[in-house]
Amino acid sequence: MASHGHHQTDSYQLDPGKWNKGRNALAFIALLSWVLLTFGYFTEQQRFFQSYLVAFCFATFIILGATFFVYVQYLTGSAWSVTLRRILENIMVSIPIGALLFIPIAFMGVDDLYKWAQADAIKDPLIQTKKAFLNVGGFRLRAGIVFALWSLWAFKIWSSSTKQDVTKSIEQMKTSSRWAAPGLLLVCLSGSLVAFEWIMSLDPHWYSTIFGLYCLAGGCAAMWATVTLIALGFRSSGVLKNSITIEHYHDLGKWMFAMSIFWTYLAASQYLLIWYANIPEETIFYQERMHGTWEWMSLLLPVGRFMIPFALLISRAAKRNLQILRLAAIWIIFMEFVDMYWLIMPNFHEFAHGFQLHWLDLASLAGVISVYGLVFWSRFKSHSLVVEGDLRFEQGLNFHQV
Repeated sequence: MASHGHHQTDSYQLDPGKWNKGRNALAFIALLSWVLLTFGYFTEQQRFFQSYLVAFCFATFIILGATFFVYVQYLTGSAWSVTLRRILENIMVSIPIGALLFIPIAFMGVDDLYKWAQADAIKDPLIQTKKAFLNVGGFRLRAGIVFALWSLWAFKIWSSSTKQDVTKSIEQMKTSSRWAAPGLLLVCLSGSLVAFEWIMSLDPHWYSTIFGLYCLAGGCAAMWATVTLIALGFRSSGVLKNSITIEHYHDLGKWMFAMSIFWTYLAASQYLLIWYANIPEETIFYQERMHGTWEWMSLLLPVGRFMIPFALLISRAAKRNLQILRLAAIWIIFMEFVDMYWLIMPNFHEFAHGFQLHWLDLASLAGVISVYGLVFWSRFKSHSLVVEGDLRFEQGLNFHQV
């Protein structure tokens, strides 16, 4: 275990040269990808919206995962994660830009994406019974409300945390904890709501009450993988090398393992409940995903989201091996994207017989992630890399596995 004096070799302010390098890389990716997306919008509009929805949901559920665990850490008084928490907070506070990223879906592509928003929906009696909820005005209004609430809570907790860097007062910790309690309820309920609206309502005939938690669990697993890769990226650049120790990486491995198991529990529960009930309105979800190449993707999910992370991370030694953690994190993020693709794309008739990879899939992913990434990265310019004002900071630095 490293001593306090050893930790002091770390600087908690990011070097301006490194910050500029990161900013420039993200800005270049954003510029290039949005030029391509603009071209895709005018040349292949239908596919643009489909690919964009996958990328947007993929990235946003990762941010909701970070938001959830920031609240959890404040409520539990977690000390092990104090040196990592600023990374999670900066991911969390990037959510306001999501409201702008949602504009192409809510105001330009809603008719292209959602059957209930199309003119011939009036001929479908089942959609008509749900029109009080499934309508364009309500869809936009609810999205605006949840983004406003997410942003309010994120800024309140983030501003309190950064203020504590200076004051080192317990009052900021108390304030954050008071906001975190209702915030935890908010993110669970609103996260389920947007999963129902943005993804499940693509097929307004199908429903699953566990679907919201399924999406949130996948986002949480990918979020811990993202935090792991960011921490490893810092380490390779000589940043926080002594403050985020092998003990912290061990716990990151535990969380990636745990959330992969939790996702598996929810996925298996949803499948088994639908399987033994054998109701046509429910089984259609899996039937559509057992045709053509979708069948291969359906079979990949339990292997890729459960068996491979389980095998990689089951041992203590693996969770303390940085190369294995890097491999596991990359794989978990990749499988979250595969899962989101599998959830969304089969709802469109063009993909009835299998998935069709397209350059807009990658352009959309790069465009959404780079914009979120720029907001995330911008927070490091003038604020500490860690929550050094937290009264548990010293305890977090000296954290050691039992």
